[in-house]
Amino acid sequence: MTTPTKLRRFDAANYLDTPADIAHYLQAALEENDPAFFLVALGTAARACGMSSVAAKTKLGRESLYKALAPGGNPHFTTVLSVLRSLDVRLCVTPRTSRRSPRAQHCAPVRQQRRPGARARASAAAVPV
Repeated sequence: MTTPTKLRRFDAANYLDTPADIAHYLQAALEENDPAFFLVALGTAARACGMSSVAAKTKLGRESLYKALAPGGNPHFTTVLSVLRSLDVRLCVTPRTSRRSPRAQHCAPVRQQRRPGARARASAAAVPV
């Protein structure tokens, strides 16, 4: 008779040892195009570094971080950026492809149709006096 094999539940947090590991893990999560999936992955990365340590670096409560990064959580973008910073990783934006996307081609004529003085007035209004 064979003895039953005991299996342990897989936890990716056990394998995220360096900022490079965390960056690759979060990049893969972002490629799923599911914001909820990314937030769960971010929570896993935070657990790998120690949620108390991340909470101290972000100046947020540990319990509120657990809630924000749990499935169904809805953190502010500033919270996400703070957690990323505490993990020694950053968010980078790159083009999807080397050629222009259909959306970018669609928007190009709209940009050219703006009035020349519209930009100057808008920027002047944003400058404090």
